[in-house]
Amino acid sequence: MKKAVDMELCDGCGNNEILTQRDGNEFCEDCLEVVELLANKPELIKRLCKLSGLKLAKETELDDQKVQPRELPDVLDAVRYRTRDREQNTWYVSISEMEGDPVEIFASTAFDRDHHLQSRISNLTTITRLISLILRHIYLDEVLTLDKTLKQLRRSSRQKNDLPDMLSSVLSNYRKEELELDGPKKDEQ
Repeated sequence: MKKAVDMELCDGCGNNEILTQRDGNEFCEDCLEVVELLANKPELIKRLCKLSGLKLAKETELDDQKVQPRELPDVLDAVRYRTRDREQNTWYVSISEMEGDPVEIFASTAFDRDHHLQSRISNLTTITRLISLILRHIYLDEVLTLDKTLKQLRRSSRQKNDLPDMLSSVLSNYRKEELELDGPKKDEQ
């Protein structure tokens, strides 16, 4: 586990705090304690739920057969491909692999300082971040959440009101915690 140096949204509670990485997720201190308890003492959690009359949601039931997500290491093998777009710009696509499975994708060009390419690069960053998120879900069993998607969109944005910023702003309206606090949207009343 390693500490993040900046404050971002916790994948568990959605609070803006200093995070710790665990199993491909980033958790605040409180959520990390709960995750550790779930991982290390599943029988205690089951017993406490039973005693308190609480039931675990079907997708969160503690099952000894459940596959644990694999942690993404700091160093990965990668394969780089050189390709050209329809305007004959040269692009480099790198696929990071874990045990032969693709878990991240990156793309870059030698012309990334060209102002005409800036919006395309921002969109490309968005695409590769979201594809990497999906690959980690498929091959590492990392849980996909709206907050993780929003985090990748925010990290992709290069300036206010670019496509990733606009997508993030619109999708933020669907965060369940905010909907519960603010009440239903006008068109839902």
